[in-house]
Amino acid sequence: MNMSRLTVPVVLFIFKRPDVTEQVFNAIRSARPTKLFLIADGPRPDQPGEAELCSATRAVVSRVDWPCEVSTLFSPVNLGLNQRITSGLNWVFSQVEEAIILEDDCLPHPTFFPFCQELLNRYRNDERIMMISGNNFQKGRGRLEASYYFSRLFHIWGWATWRRAWNHYDDSLRLWPEISRNGWLQSVTSDPNAIRFFHKMYQDHLDGKHVLSWDYKWNLSCWLQNGLSVMPNANLVTNIGFGRSSTYAHDADSALAHLPLVPMSFPLVHPPFIMADSQADQYTMEQQFYLPEPDSGPAAAAGAPPVLESPVTRLAKRQLRQRRRRIRRAGISRRRARRTRSGRGRVRSVRSTRKAGAAAMSGRRRMRRSRRRRAG
Repeated sequence: MNMSRLTVPVVLFIFKRPDVTEQVFNAIRSARPTKLFLIADGPRPDQPGEAELCSATRAVVSRVDWPCEVSTLFSPVNLGLNQRITSGLNWVFSQVEEAIILEDDCLPHPTFFPFCQELLNRYRNDERIMMISGNNFQKGRGRLEASYYFSRLFHIWGWATWRRAWNHYDDSLRLWPEISRNGWLQSVTSDPNAIRFFHKMYQDHLDGKHVLSWDYKWNLSCWLQNGLSVMPNANLVTNIGFGRSSTYAHDADSALAHLPLVPMSFPLVHPPFIMADSQADQYTMEQQFYLPEPDSGPAAAAGAPPVLESPVTRLAKRQLRQRRRRIRRAGISRRRARRTRSGRGRVRSVRSTRKAGAAAMSGRRRMRRSRRRRAG
Protein backbone atom coordinates (compact mmCIF):
# COMPACT_ATOMS: atom_id res chain seq x y z
CA MET A 1 0.00 0.00 0.00
CA ASN A 2 1.10 3.56 -0.69
CA MET A 3 2.07 4.77 2.79
CA SER A 4 3.12 8.33 1.91
CA ARG A 5 2.31 10.99 4.47
CA LEU A 6 -1.25 12.33 4.20
CA THR A 7 -0.79 16.02 3.53
CA VAL A 8 -4.22 16.65 1.97
CA PRO A 9 -6.63 18.18 4.51
CA VAL A 10 -9.43 15.89 5.70
CA VAL A 11 -12.93 17.20 6.43
CA LEU A 12 -15.30 15.36 8.79
CA PHE A 13 -18.96 16.32 9.16
CA ILE A 14 -20.65 15.19 12.38
CA PHE A 15 -24.03 15.56 14.06
CA LYS A 16 -25.51 13.34 16.77
CA ARG A 17 -24.27 9.78 16.28
CA PRO A 18 -21.26 9.12 18.51
CA ASP A 19 -21.17 5.39 17.71
CA VAL A 20 -20.69 5.62 13.94
CA THR A 21 -18.65 8.81 14.31
CA GLU A 22 -16.12 6.96 16.46
CA GLN A 23 -15.57 4.32 13.77
CA VAL A 24 -14.97 6.93 11.07
CA PHE A 25 -12.79 9.05 13.37
CA ASN A 26 -10.63 6.01 14.17
CA ALA A 27 -10.11 5.47 10.42
CA ILE A 28 -8.98 9.09 10.11
CA ARG A 29 -6.72 8.69 13.16
CA SER A 30 -5.01 5.75 11.42
CA ALA A 31 -4.39 7.92 8.34
CA ARG A 32 -2.92 10.72 10.51
CA PRO A 33 -3.66 13.73 8.27
CA THR A 34 -1.63 16.85 8.96
CA LYS A 35 -4.73 19.07 8.80
CA LEU A 36 -8.25 18.21 9.98
CA PHE A 37 -11.46 20.20 9.64
CA LEU A 38 -14.25 19.21 12.05
CA ILE A 39 -17.71 20.56 11.19
CA ALA A 40 -20.77 19.91 13.37
CA ASP A 41 -24.44 20.76 13.16
CA GLY A 42 -26.35 21.78 16.27
CA PRO A 43 -29.26 20.05 18.03
CA ARG A 44 -32.90 20.55 17.10
CA PRO A 45 -34.79 22.13 20.00
CA ASP A 46 -37.85 19.90 19.53
CA GLN A 47 -35.85 16.63 19.77
CA PRO A 48 -35.39 15.50 23.41
CA GLY A 49 -31.91 14.24 24.20
CA GLU A 50 -30.38 15.47 20.93
CA ALA A 51 -28.26 18.14 22.63
CA GLU A 52 -26.59 15.45 24.76
CA LEU A 53 -25.95 13.28 21.67
CA CYS A 54 -24.39 16.23 19.84
CA SER A 55 -22.10 16.89 22.82
CA ALA A 56 -21.08 13.23 23.01
CA THR A 57 -20.30 13.18 19.30
CA ARG A 58 -18.14 16.30 19.55
CA ALA A 59 -16.28 14.72 22.46
CA VAL A 60 -15.37 11.74 20.24
CA VAL A 61 -13.60 13.91 17.65
CA SER A 62 -11.80 15.97 20.28
CA ARG A 63 -9.37 13.08 20.86
CA VAL A 64 -6.79 14.06 18.23
CA ASP A 65 -3.59 12.39 19.46
CA TRP A 66 -1.26 12.83 16.48
CA PRO A 67 0.56 15.89 15.09
CA CYS A 68 -2.27 17.70 13.33
CA GLU A 69 -3.63 21.21 12.80
CA VAL A 70 -7.32 21.07 13.80
CA SER A 71 -9.95 23.62 12.78
CA THR A 72 -13.51 23.41 14.09
CA LEU A 73 -16.81 24.88 12.99
CA PHE A 74 -19.46 23.80 15.51
CA SER A 75 -22.90 25.33 15.10
CA PRO A 76 -24.83 26.05 18.32
CA VAL A 77 -28.13 25.76 16.41
CA ASN A 78 -29.45 23.27 13.90
CA LEU A 79 -28.82 24.36 10.32
CA GLY A 80 -30.04 21.20 8.61
CA LEU A 81 -27.97 18.82 6.53
CA ASN A 82 -28.00 20.82 3.31
CA GLN A 83 -26.97 24.15 4.79
CA ARG A 84 -24.44 22.55 7.14
CA ILE A 85 -22.68 20.70 4.29
CA THR A 86 -22.61 23.60 1.84
CA SER A 87 -21.68 26.29 4.35
CA GLY A 88 -19.06 23.98 5.83
CA LEU A 89 -17.44 23.31 2.45
CA ASN A 90 -17.52 27.01 1.62
CA TRP A 91 -15.62 27.60 4.88
CA VAL A 92 -13.09 24.83 4.09
CA PHE A 93 -12.38 26.00 0.55
CA SER A 94 -11.96 29.58 1.68
CA GLN A 95 -8.80 28.28 3.39
CA VAL A 96 -7.43 25.37 1.33
CA GLU A 97 -7.20 24.37 -2.34
CA GLU A 98 -8.26 20.71 -1.97
CA ALA A 99 -9.69 18.32 0.59
CA ILE A 100 -10.87 14.80 1.32
CA ILE A 101 -14.45 14.84 2.64
CA LEU A 102 -16.22 12.35 4.91
CA GLU A 103 -19.50 12.35 6.77
CA ASP A 104 -19.95 10.64 10.13
CA ASP A 105 -21.39 7.45 8.57
CA CYS A 106 -18.94 7.00 5.69
CA LEU A 107 -16.32 4.50 6.80
CA PRO A 108 -13.24 4.45 4.53
CA HIS A 109 -10.74 1.69 3.82
CA PRO A 110 -7.17 2.78 4.68
CA THR A 111 -6.29 2.86 0.95
CA PHE A 112 -8.99 5.48 0.32
CA PHE A 113 -6.73 8.27 1.58
CA PRO A 114 -3.66 7.63 -0.60
CA PHE A 115 -5.97 6.96 -3.56
CA CYS A 116 -7.51 10.41 -3.17
CA GLN A 117 -4.21 12.12 -2.48
CA GLU A 118 -2.54 10.74 -5.60
CA LEU A 119 -5.44 11.62 -7.90
CA LEU A 120 -5.99 15.06 -6.39
CA ASN A 121 -2.42 15.76 -7.37
CA ARG A 122 -2.72 14.13 -10.83
CA TYR A 123 -5.90 15.96 -11.90
CA ARG A 124 -5.44 19.19 -9.93
CA ASN A 125 -5.30 21.35 -13.07
CA ASP A 126 -7.56 19.25 -15.30
CA GLU A 127 -10.82 21.20 -15.47
CA ARG A 128 -12.66 18.15 -16.83
CA ILE A 129 -12.36 16.31 -13.49
CA MET A 130 -14.68 17.68 -10.81
CA MET A 131 -14.16 15.18 -7.99
CA ILE A 132 -12.79 11.80 -6.86
CA SER A 133 -15.19 9.31 -5.29
CA GLY A 134 -14.49 6.40 -2.99
CA ASN A 135 -17.64 4.54 -4.07
CA ASN A 136 -18.06 1.64 -6.45
CA PHE A 137 -21.57 0.26 -7.09
CA GLN A 138 -20.63 -2.11 -9.94
CA LYS A 139 -20.87 -5.33 -7.87
CA GLY A 140 -17.50 -6.64 -9.00
CA ARG A 141 -17.79 -5.65 -12.66
CA GLY A 142 -14.39 -4.48 -13.83
CA ARG A 143 -14.08 -1.34 -15.91
CA LEU A 144 -10.98 -1.32 -18.14
CA GLU A 145 -7.70 -2.77 -16.91
CA ALA A 146 -7.20 0.23 -14.68
CA SER A 147 -7.57 1.22 -11.03
CA TYR A 148 -10.48 3.55 -11.76
CA TYR A 149 -12.81 4.82 -14.47
CA PHE A 150 -14.53 8.09 -15.30
CA SER A 151 -18.22 8.75 -14.74
CA ARG A 152 -20.97 11.33 -15.28
CA LEU A 153 -22.33 10.49 -11.80
CA PHE A 154 -21.00 12.05 -8.60
CA HIS A 155 -21.13 9.81 -5.52
CA ILE A 156 -20.33 11.58 -2.26
CA TRP A 157 -20.10 8.83 0.38
CA GLY A 158 -16.43 9.64 0.85
CA TRP A 159 -14.99 11.92 -1.82
CA ALA A 160 -12.41 14.56 -2.60
CA THR A 161 -12.38 17.73 -4.66
CA TRP A 162 -10.68 21.05 -5.30
CA ARG A 163 -11.63 24.66 -4.64
CA ARG A 164 -11.70 25.26 -8.42
CA ALA A 165 -14.47 22.64 -8.75
CA TRP A 166 -16.49 23.56 -5.65
CA ASN A 167 -16.58 27.17 -6.86
CA HIS A 168 -19.06 25.99 -9.51
CA TYR A 169 -21.57 24.77 -6.91
CA ASP A 170 -24.92 26.47 -7.50
CA ASP A 171 -27.35 26.13 -4.62
CA SER A 172 -30.08 28.12 -6.39
CA LEU A 173 -30.23 25.99 -9.59
CA ARG A 174 -30.10 29.30 -11.45
CA LEU A 175 -29.57 27.72 -14.87
CA TRP A 176 -32.08 24.88 -14.53
CA PRO A 177 -34.93 26.60 -16.44
CA GLU A 178 -32.71 27.00 -19.49
CA ILE A 179 -31.41 23.44 -19.21
CA SER A 180 -34.97 22.16 -18.93
CA ARG A 181 -36.30 24.14 -21.90
CA ASN A 182 -33.55 22.98 -24.25
CA GLY A 183 -33.51 19.30 -23.24
CA TRP A 184 -29.84 19.37 -22.32
CA LEU A 185 -30.16 16.50 -19.85
CA GLN A 186 -29.91 14.25 -22.90
CA SER A 187 -26.25 15.16 -23.07
CA VAL A 188 -25.80 13.45 -19.70
CA THR A 189 -27.81 10.28 -20.38
CA SER A 190 -29.94 8.89 -23.18
CA ASP A 191 -32.05 6.89 -20.71
CA PRO A 192 -35.56 8.45 -20.83
CA ASN A 193 -36.36 7.04 -17.40
CA ALA A 194 -33.34 8.76 -15.84
CA ILE A 195 -34.10 12.00 -17.69
CA ARG A 196 -37.66 11.96 -16.29
CA PHE A 197 -36.34 11.35 -12.79
CA PHE A 198 -33.76 14.16 -12.74
CA HIS A 199 -36.09 16.56 -14.52
CA LYS A 200 -38.81 15.98 -11.92
CA MET A 201 -36.41 16.26 -8.98
CA TYR A 202 -35.04 19.63 -10.11
CA GLN A 203 -38.34 21.06 -11.31
CA ASP A 204 -40.26 20.01 -8.19
CA HIS A 205 -37.60 21.66 -6.02
CA LEU A 206 -37.96 24.96 -7.85
CA ASP A 207 -41.76 24.62 -7.72
CA GLY A 208 -41.59 24.25 -3.92
CA LYS A 209 -42.90 20.67 -3.87
CA HIS A 210 -39.91 19.29 -1.98
CA VAL A 211 -36.46 20.30 -0.73
CA LEU A 212 -33.67 18.91 -2.89
CA SER A 213 -30.60 17.47 -1.19
CA TRP A 214 -27.34 19.32 -1.76
CA ASP A 215 -25.74 16.41 -3.64
CA TYR A 216 -28.32 16.64 -6.45
CA LYS A 217 -27.39 20.29 -6.83
CA TRP A 218 -23.73 19.29 -6.88
CA ASN A 219 -24.52 16.78 -9.65
CA LEU A 220 -26.16 19.48 -11.76
CA SER A 221 -23.32 21.90 -11.07
CA CYS A 222 -20.84 19.33 -12.36
CA TRP A 223 -22.97 18.54 -15.43
CA LEU A 224 -23.12 22.23 -16.30
CA GLN A 225 -19.32 22.16 -16.55
CA ASN A 226 -19.45 18.97 -18.65
CA GLY A 227 -17.50 17.50 -15.75
CA LEU A 228 -16.47 13.97 -14.87
CA SER A 229 -15.79 12.14 -11.63
CA VAL A 230 -13.21 9.48 -10.85
CA MET A 231 -14.71 6.18 -9.66
CA PRO A 232 -12.49 3.47 -8.15
CA ASN A 233 -12.69 -0.08 -9.46
CA ALA A 234 -12.81 -1.21 -5.81
CA ASN A 235 -15.30 0.03 -3.22
CA LEU A 236 -13.23 2.13 -0.80
CA VAL A 237 -15.99 3.57 1.42
CA THR A 238 -19.03 1.92 2.99
CA ASN A 239 -22.05 3.63 4.52
CA ILE A 240 -22.58 2.36 8.07
CA GLY A 241 -25.31 4.83 8.99
CA PHE A 242 -28.48 3.31 7.52
CA GLY A 243 -31.33 3.24 10.02
CA ARG A 244 -33.78 5.43 11.89
CA SER A 245 -31.09 7.84 13.11
CA SER A 246 -30.12 8.74 9.55
CA THR A 247 -31.41 11.91 7.88
CA TYR A 248 -32.25 10.18 4.58
CA ALA A 249 -31.02 6.55 4.60
CA HIS A 250 -33.69 4.99 6.81
CA ASP A 251 -33.82 1.48 5.29
CA ALA A 252 -31.34 -0.63 7.27
CA ASP A 253 -31.90 -3.50 4.79
CA SER A 254 -30.96 -1.41 1.76
CA ALA A 255 -28.67 -3.01 -0.81
CA LEU A 256 -26.42 0.03 -0.37
CA ALA A 257 -25.94 -0.44 3.38
CA HIS A 258 -22.62 -1.83 4.62
CA LEU A 259 -21.19 -2.62 1.18
CA PRO A 260 -17.94 -4.60 1.57
CA LEU A 261 -14.72 -2.62 1.58
CA VAL A 262 -12.11 -3.68 -0.98
CA PRO A 263 -8.50 -2.44 -0.80
CA MET A 264 -7.03 -0.47 -3.67
CA SER A 265 -3.83 -1.87 -5.17
CA PHE A 266 -0.81 0.33 -5.67
CA PRO A 267 0.82 1.60 -7.78
CA LEU A 268 -2.32 2.88 -9.44
CA VAL A 269 -2.98 1.92 -13.06
CA HIS A 270 -4.34 4.97 -14.85
CA PRO A 271 -6.87 4.72 -17.71
CA PRO A 272 -5.39 5.40 -21.17
CA PHE A 273 -8.10 7.98 -21.99
CA ILE A 274 -10.49 10.34 -20.21
CA MET A 275 -14.06 9.47 -21.24
CA ALA A 276 -17.12 8.58 -19.18
CA ASP A 277 -17.96 4.88 -19.00
CA SER A 278 -21.60 5.04 -20.14
CA GLN A 279 -22.19 1.32 -19.50
CA ALA A 280 -21.03 1.65 -15.89
CA ASP A 281 -23.20 4.72 -15.38
CA GLN A 282 -26.26 3.02 -16.87
CA TYR A 283 -25.73 -0.02 -14.65
CA THR A 284 -25.46 2.19 -11.57
CA MET A 285 -28.65 4.06 -12.43
CA GLU A 286 -30.59 0.85 -13.07
CA GLN A 287 -29.32 -1.06 -10.04
CA GLN A 288 -28.75 1.53 -7.36
CA PHE A 289 -31.01 4.49 -8.07
CA TYR A 290 -34.78 4.67 -8.19
CA LEU A 291 -36.24 5.85 -11.46
CA PRO A 292 -39.89 6.95 -11.78
CA GLU A 293 -42.66 5.65 -13.98
CA PRO A 294 -43.97 8.16 -16.55
CA ASP A 295 -46.39 10.66 -15.03
CA SER A 296 -50.03 9.93 -15.79
CA GLY A 297 -53.44 10.18 -14.21
CA PRO A 298 -54.91 12.54 -11.65
CA ALA A 299 -52.12 12.05 -9.12
CA ALA A 300 -49.56 13.42 -11.55
CA ALA A 301 -51.86 16.30 -12.45
CA ALA A 302 -52.14 17.12 -8.75
CA GLY A 303 -48.34 17.31 -8.44
CA ALA A 304 -47.79 14.04 -6.59
CA PRO A 305 -44.16 12.98 -6.01
CA PRO A 306 -42.57 10.57 -8.49
CA VAL A 307 -43.64 6.94 -8.36
CA LEU A 308 -40.49 5.08 -7.31
CA GLU A 309 -39.67 1.47 -8.05
CA SER A 310 -37.30 -0.92 -6.37
CA PRO A 311 -34.55 -2.56 -8.46
CA VAL A 312 -36.36 -5.91 -8.09
CA THR A 313 -39.57 -4.46 -9.53
CA ARG A 314 -37.69 -2.88 -12.42
CA LEU A 315 -35.93 -6.17 -13.16
CA ALA A 316 -39.23 -8.08 -13.17
CA LYS A 317 -40.81 -5.51 -15.49
CA ARG A 318 -37.80 -5.57 -17.79
CA GLN A 319 -37.95 -9.37 -17.99
CA LEU A 320 -41.69 -9.21 -18.70
CA ARG A 321 -41.12 -6.71 -21.51
CA GLN A 322 -38.41 -8.92 -22.98
CA ARG A 323 -40.72 -11.95 -22.82
CA ARG A 324 -43.51 -10.02 -24.54
CA ARG A 325 -41.11 -8.92 -27.27
CA ARG A 326 -40.02 -12.53 -27.83
CA ILE A 327 -43.67 -13.60 -28.04
CA ARG A 328 -44.45 -10.82 -30.51
CA ARG A 329 -41.47 -11.75 -32.65
CA ALA A 330 -42.47 -15.41 -32.58
CA GLY A 331 -46.05 -14.46 -33.54
CA ILE A 332 -44.83 -12.34 -36.43
CA SER A 333 -42.59 -15.16 -37.62
CA ARG A 334 -45.47 -17.65 -37.50
CA ARG A 335 -47.79 -15.32 -39.43
CA ARG A 336 -45.14 -14.76 -42.07
CA ALA A 337 -44.60 -18.49 -42.35
CA ARG A 338 -48.33 -19.08 -42.77
CA ARG A 339 -48.57 -16.40 -45.42
CA THR A 340 -45.58 -17.87 -47.18
CA ARG A 341 -47.02 -21.38 -47.07
CA SER A 342 -50.42 -20.08 -48.15
CA GLY A 343 -48.82 -18.21 -51.02
CA ARG A 344 -46.93 -21.29 -52.11
CA GLY A 345 -50.20 -23.27 -52.01
CA ARG A 346 -51.90 -20.74 -54.24
CA VAL A 347 -49.02 -20.90 -56.68
CA ARG A 348 -49.20 -24.69 -56.76
CA SER A 349 -52.98 -24.53 -57.21
CA VAL A 350 -52.69 -22.12 -60.13
CA ARG A 351 -49.99 -24.23 -61.68
CA SER A 352 -52.07 -27.38 -61.28
CA THR A 353 -55.10 -25.67 -62.82
CA ARG A 354 -53.03 -24.46 -65.70
CA LYS A 355 -51.62 -27.93 -66.27
CA ALA A 356 -55.08 -29.48 -66.13
CA GLY A 357 -56.43 -26.91 -68.58
CA ALA A 358 -53.54 -27.45 -70.93
CA ALA A 359 -54.07 -31.20 -70.77
CA ALA A 360 -57.79 -30.81 -71.49
CA MET A 361 -57.05 -28.48 -74.42
CA SER A 362 -54.53 -30.93 -75.79
CA GLY A 363 -57.06 -33.75 -75.54
CA ARG A 364 -59.71 -31.79 -77.47
CA ARG A 365 -57.23 -30.96 -80.19
CA ARG A 366 -56.32 -34.63 -80.60
CA MET A 367 -60.03 -35.58 -80.89
CA ARG A 368 -60.62 -32.91 -83.58
CA ARG A 369 -57.63 -34.11 -85.57
CA SER A 370 -58.82 -37.70 -85.28
CA ARG A 371 -62.31 -36.76 -86.61
CA ARG A 372 -60.83 -34.89 -89.57
CA ARG A 373 -58.78 -37.90 -90.52
CA ARG A 374 -61.78 -40.24 -90.46
CA ALA A 375 -63.86 -37.77 -92.46
CA GLY A 376 -61.12 -37.44 -95.07
